[in-house]
Amino acid sequence: MNGPSVGTPVEPCDFTVFGGTGDLALRKLLPALYLRDRDGQLPDGFRIIGVSRADVDDDGYRAMVEGALAEHVAHDELADDVVRRLLGRLHHVTLDVEDVGAWHRLHDRLKDGAAGEDVIRVFYLAVAPALFGPICEHLDQVGLATDRSRVVLEKPIGTDLATAETINEAVGRVFDESHIFRIDHYLGKESVQNLLVTRFANTFLEPLWNSHWVDHVQITVSEALGVGERGSYYDRSGALRDMVQNHLLQLVCLVAMEPPTYVDRETVRDEKLKVLQALRPLTPELVDRDVVAGQYAAGLSGGVLAPSYADEVGHESSTETFVALKTEVQNWRWAGVPFYLRTGKRMSERVSEIVVVFKEPPHPMFPHSEGPTEPNRLHIRVQPDEGMRLHMTAKEPGPGGIRLRPVSLDLSYAAAFGGRSPDAYERLLMDVVRGNTTLFMRRDEVEAAWAWVTPILDRWSRPSHRPRRYPAGTHGPVAAVTLLERDGRSWQETE
Repeated sequence: MNGPSVGTPVEPCDFTVFGGTGDLALRKLLPALYLRDRDGQLPDGFRIIGVSRADVDDDGYRAMVEGALAEHVAHDELADDVVRRLLGRLHHVTLDVEDVGAWHRLHDRLKDGAAGEDVIRVFYLAVAPALFGPICEHLDQVGLATDRSRVVLEKPIGTDLATAETINEAVGRVFDESHIFRIDHYLGKESVQNLLVTRFANTFLEPLWNSHWVDHVQITVSEALGVGERGSYYDRSGALRDMVQNHLLQLVCLVAMEPPTYVDRETVRDEKLKVLQALRPLTPELVDRDVVAGQYAAGLSGGVLAPSYADEVGHESSTETFVALKTEVQNWRWAGVPFYLRTGKRMSERVSEIVVVFKEPPHPMFPHSEGPTEPNRLHIRVQPDEGMRLHMTAKEPGPGGIRLRPVSLDLSYAAAFGGRSPDAYERLLMDVVRGNTTLFMRRDEVEAAWAWVTPILDRWSRPSHRPRRYPAGTHGPVAAVTLLERDGRSWQETE
């Protein structure tokens, strides 16, 4: 993407994390900031302020973060001097955000910085979405929401279209849209960003990237783990809200979007919005036919007996842990090309992958050949082992006739470029400090995505709705297989 590289230093900043003692901060955000500091990207004067209700002082918070770094950063990436430097940047403010009389504590801490009023202020809201609006309002009341301030909103942005609009309206009353960063960590992954480069910086693919040559597209985001300690949150959310409305639809946008005039902040987001607006509207009949909800039952996962979802959350539930669906982008480029999306927990493996399946050759040129032929496929691996694989048909060496054999051209980012690939949060957090909104969702994108999934939510709100069961450690319910088989297709499982 355009702009400074991930290793370029940024300006001094007061980086405030609401929910600073929570799981996201300790497991992802602070390790990401440590790794950026290790690579020399955080300048002198870059402060990190954790805000939470925990009754800890600066030293107690530093001890907590030091333990989190030891747990969540690879041992060979920990350097004592960098750890000490990061800990020296850390402060903690004990604050119940609903206690209006306590906000002076944060105000006083931020005002005592050496950089003064002109410093960039980032407010990362790693808290419940219901608090997004009130926190922004309080920041405004105490004079901390300035022209140099940015606010970061973690997903989910609401639970439906109405709540998303309410949150966006509340935050928008305080912060200009250009200062609001709605984060989706999938968009910070190298392979996702490289998808645009693959499409638009290489001329051999773009002429084939349309309904004339593409048979269908598959997008899979599967997890081997269950809900674990997230059960109470997940039971109110489900896979549709947690994954489809944001992650998967964002991947659809990047696959299907038209070439922007150039890759910049608003041009990319303009084109993504057009894709969301072109998705085939869902009627109740289409929801019943083209959308599958599943929930994992007990089964073998990684060779170990895994409990059912109901056992993990402690009660029977109609919450879906799996979604598969078929949709279409109704424009000239993609008309008639199915997009199959699939996500689930307690699946056979952890993998995120985009598969573009091309059409068969229009005429069989080798009628007397031996061996199997398969459609050309481009596999884009988002995680783990980021990279790409192009499946082709080749002639097997040897005399006497033509023996066909499927082969692949592989690009492993680790092998091709060497070194450690920065985590998605590392890139995104630095883009926030720079004010680069390219990889973040705009308000109209979020609301268009919610508008599209609303018919599914409405249909599944009926008392009679029950997700289909699938054993833990499998590829999901049988109905997800049938979804493709009735079109003469099948899921491209990892090889």
